[in-house]
Amino acid sequence: MNLPTKALSLSVIAAIALAGCGKEQPPPPPPVQAAPPMVIKIGSVAPLTGGIAHLGKDNENGARLAVDEANAAGTMLGGKKVSFELLSEDDQSDPKVGNTVAQKLVDAKVAGVVGHLNSGTTIPASAIYNQAGLPMVSGSATNPALTEQGFKGVFRVVGRDDQQGPAVANYLAGQTRPKTVAVIDDATAYGEGLANEVEKTLKAAGVKVLPREKGTDKTVDWKAVLTKIKGKNPDAVFYGGMDATGGPLLKQARELKMTAVFAFGDGACTDKMAELAGPAAEGLLCSQAGIPVQAAGRKFLDAYKAKFKIDPILYSPFTYDSTNLLINAMKKADSSDPAKYLPALAASDYNGASGNIRFDEKGDRKDAEMTIFTLKEGKITPVAILKSGKSMTLDEYARASAPAAPAPAAAAVAASAPAAVPVPAAPAVKN
Repeated sequence: MNLPTKALSLSVIAAIALAGCGKEQPPPPPPVQAAPPMVIKIGSVAPLTGGIAHLGKDNENGARLAVDEANAAGTMLGGKKVSFELLSEDDQSDPKVGNTVAQKLVDAKVAGVVGHLNSGTTIPASAIYNQAGLPMVSGSATNPALTEQGFKGVFRVVGRDDQQGPAVANYLAGQTRPKTVAVIDDATAYGEGLANEVEKTLKAAGVKVLPREKGTDKTVDWKAVLTKIKGKNPDAVFYGGMDATGGPLLKQARELKMTAVFAFGDGACTDKMAELAGPAAEGLLCSQAGIPVQAAGRKFLDAYKAKFKIDPILYSPFTYDSTNLLINAMKKADSSDPAKYLPALAASDYNGASGNIRFDEKGDRKDAEMTIFTLKEGKITPVAILKSGKSMTLDEYARASAPAAPAPAAAAVAASAPAAVPVPAAPAVKN
């Protein structure tokens, strides 16, 4: 009787053992997921529709390139990985629309703003950003009033019109020696402000300036204004406005057989003038409140061309730098909180695509360059770069900026550029 009992016990033990071997094991714990990066929004505002949308898109491209590069490089703030997001808005070159999109960016809780393009939209929008405690850096607004408001968070990385106006006026006076000049503006903060500075400088140099003529930033039929001016036979005409209106102005002037030299500010200092005015654009003079785009850093020029499949037009090197200034200040402060990184932004000493950038107490760029151009064979070509009271050719500027070897693009453009003409010193301008 003992044997069957033992056999039964062994069978039970074996069954239990087999059951234990077949029991499912609990699944392994899921892998620890990396925390998603913290998103930091940066606003960008420019006219992306309308007559100067090409310039607005160029500005936006510069900002977008800087954001994409920062994300590719990886950025840590406060011990956390961050991802920058560009919120791009179209202000249509309209101050009212500009204020609307400025408030939209404030409500979106951006950490800073790059823009606007036009002085007429930038100045009123700056008050909205200031009220919200948001730093803004413009890469193209040149009216002195922008930084004369006393706002601590407002900066620009280009020169002012009270620097640009005397530069182009003195060049015009020294190069063509006009006895009488007609001045026209588009009635915007930019166009009128720049024309005022040009007129002031010409009068100080003893040049007769005719009573001011005006249009708007949408005027394309200038024949009535030009017919009135033609009767007074000026030796030169200066127009304060953008290329979308400056091109038709120049084309119609030549159709009326006007032989005066035409000069423009940075808003009309683009290759677009050759498209809008045709052969009439050849030989025009114009200025830019910064270095020519050809003299921007090679790394920027190559990256821009690779990403957008086109060459930069005008102020994208400056909006690229503006964006990087915001990001660099955040890194230094280890925070995207505007109140914390603003002191680092104000104290910037940054080497960017447009050269070294430092700000004065008003938020203006210290020792900003000015460039004089002519339109040659359909292309805006640098004639002289003015810095610290010195006039240089593009080739000379390239050597001074990079003693070892000038950038290939700069050297190529300089080879075809006219020799620089000495520019008389500008008279002191009171702000």
